[in-house]
Amino acid sequence: MALAGKGSIHRLRRAVSLFGGSRRSAERDRRRVAEASAPPAEHRAGGLAELKSSVSSYLKQADLARLEEAYNFSDHAHRGQFRKSGEPYIQHPVAVAEILSHWQLDSQTLVAALLHDVLEDTEVAKDDIAQRFGKPVADLVDGVSKLDRIEFQSAQDAQAENFRKMFLAMARDVRVILIKLADRLHNMRTLDAVSPAQRRRVARETLDIYAPIANRLGLDGLYRELQELAFRYLYPLRYATLAKAVKAARGNRREVVGKIMEAIRQKLAGSDIEATVTGREKHIFSIYKKMVEKRLSFSEVLDIYGYRVVVNDIPSCYLALGALHALYKPVPGKFKDYIAIPKMNGYQSLHTSVIGPFGMPLEVQIRTWDMHRIAETGVASHWVYKDDQATLFEVQQRTHRWLQSLVEIQNASGDPAEFLEHIKVDLFPEEVYVFTPRGEIKSLPRGATPVDFAYAVHTDVGNRTVAAKVNYELVPLRTELKNGDQVEVITAAHANPNPAWLSYVKTGKARSQIRHFLKTMQFEESAALGERLLNQALRGLGTEPVGIGPERWDRLVRETGARSRQEILADLGLGKRLPAIVARELLALAAESEEGRPAGSIVIRGSEGMAVQFAKCCRPIPGDPIIGFIKKGQGLVVHTHDCPIAAKSRTDPEKWIDVEWDPETDKMFDVAVKVTAANQRGVLAKIAAAIAEAGSNIDNVSMDEERGMYTTMQFTIQVTRRQHLAQVMRSLRRVPEVVRVARQRD
Repeated sequence: MALAGKGSIHRLRRAVSLFGGSRRSAERDRRRVAEASAPPAEHRAGGLAELKSSVSSYLKQADLARLEEAYNFSDHAHRGQFRKSGEPYIQHPVAVAEILSHWQLDSQTLVAALLHDVLEDTEVAKDDIAQRFGKPVADLVDGVSKLDRIEFQSAQDAQAENFRKMFLAMARDVRVILIKLADRLHNMRTLDAVSPAQRRRVARETLDIYAPIANRLGLDGLYRELQELAFRYLYPLRYATLAKAVKAARGNRREVVGKIMEAIRQKLAGSDIEATVTGREKHIFSIYKKMVEKRLSFSEVLDIYGYRVVVNDIPSCYLALGALHALYKPVPGKFKDYIAIPKMNGYQSLHTSVIGPFGMPLEVQIRTWDMHRIAETGVASHWVYKDDQATLFEVQQRTHRWLQSLVEIQNASGDPAEFLEHIKVDLFPEEVYVFTPRGEIKSLPRGATPVDFAYAVHTDVGNRTVAAKVNYELVPLRTELKNGDQVEVITAAHANPNPAWLSYVKTGKARSQIRHFLKTMQFEESAALGERLLNQALRGLGTEPVGIGPERWDRLVRETGARSRQEILADLGLGKRLPAIVARELLALAAESEEGRPAGSIVIRGSEGMAVQFAKCCRPIPGDPIIGFIKKGQGLVVHTHDCPIAAKSRTDPEKWIDVEWDPETDKMFDVAVKVTAANQRGVLAKIAAAIAEAGSNIDNVSMDEERGMYTTMQFTIQVTRRQHLAQVMRSLRRVPEVVRVARQRD
């Protein structure tokens, strides 16, 4: 959406946030705020004639007529609305369409660009556009429009939901994001007159979301310009200082830069390589980023110029690389072959760093003309270069895979803010390339782990992962993968994602799928526990659960605003609702009849999963007298009766639940044991053997740092019940070096 200003008739009646949701009202047409100033001369939008002239080389006459119709429709809809520069508002959609025309996008996209603000800022409806210009155009306009008709609790919620809508529309049709990027580019080019606070907000959003999207889609030129403009408005003083320094350095180094370019040309010509050599000044934001990351002053950043060598075919790329390394010494470890292994967005080039004259480091890119076109226009090259279908197909495939991953992340993320968080992770990929056992290449963000790799293969593979091999050796799942690693994932049919994975996975897909699985599992387990708690409360009020009919449940769901019966039960299991209150609501009992007969106990089997937790402070095991406490957001927490921590929390009797052990449980439970033994060689091995002989597993062991004649060891072992623990402790006491054994409680 373009940011607008006052009109002679339409006046600003209320401030509207860039991404805020507001209820449609009679004053909607009056809020024409373009948060942009008059565009610089080089970016001034022309009128319809200029737009038709720029697209006449590739559009048919019928398409041009359709474009004129869309222009007239948009001009009429926006009549009386002006930008802060005083220009008619129609100049903005025309400018957006002109930007898109450079990618030679089809007539539907250009028509949608001319109409992209009418849904959001005028009384025109989607059906009106569909009837006049067709459903595909209406869908494109709707995908770009924000959700202004919905109330949100905060601007952050509105922003997240708007981005979610845009990403999902983009997954259906990539032209949506191309229109949005062109829209954002024109807004950034004309942002001067906006208030400093809003300028910073828009610039930050551009740097965090829109520029990375452009990069992810391979639109390198757009990516660089959005970064540069965002940096200029986000840090104006830093930008001005660096721009001045670059301008001064440009004069000082002009002669050296010219000599280097000429030397490269002569070397390539002498090697019979036909090439075009160009020098380019690095963008100010790129220089700033290097200064921040490497903690350098500007005078220490020597490579403010880069060089590009464009040749005719792939063999010439490698020949040019050899000639260049013969001319200047390469910097070890600074060579990247993106031709053999393209970037995730389809970008291909050879990158090398060499030491030039006077010890000046130089960065050189070597690519073919086809690679150069793809690098500049990315996914938009589908419309520009229709003659190179093989290369373009690969670019489209990569983009399609990424867009499909967005849909998977959305399906796994119920919360728009969480969805946006996962997307941001995927928008900043410094790639690492690894191989499957079959030799296929997988591109992952730097710092990715075998768990990320597993989810990149398939969601089911990730969910069933139990171990991994990297280069044929078993490694921990949190191991960071490196370029060239061969990764093999080991799965098990009954394995489930571990919550600890969330602390080290890097990809948005892995993070969202793990969270989705855990939420689903917690919901189901909490609902089962909630049903048991509610049944206990109903029996305490003298009613059997079977007596509660579905009609009463339906009424309760409506009155509480819950989505389903299962949601209420899950809330009970998580402690968000109290069983006694829900039971009384179901029975519609009066306040004076709250007292009932004692309820039965909840049976604890140990296999309830996330819905039932065993307190770390006392680590109860079968055979211990226990009591349950409903803790909000965590469900039922089980303590021993004599736990001092539990004793401090007995202020709310309604949250305490009578629980008892299932006599048939065969699950293993963690228990802490402290062992004091003589500090002699081999004593740890003897103690471990005694524990194993008693049929117990050691989960963890630690030792006191200060060791004298005796040492104290803390073991976390697994037992089935108190009798089993007693057997383990007897076995430990038979070890001659052991002087004391005790169960440990925090």
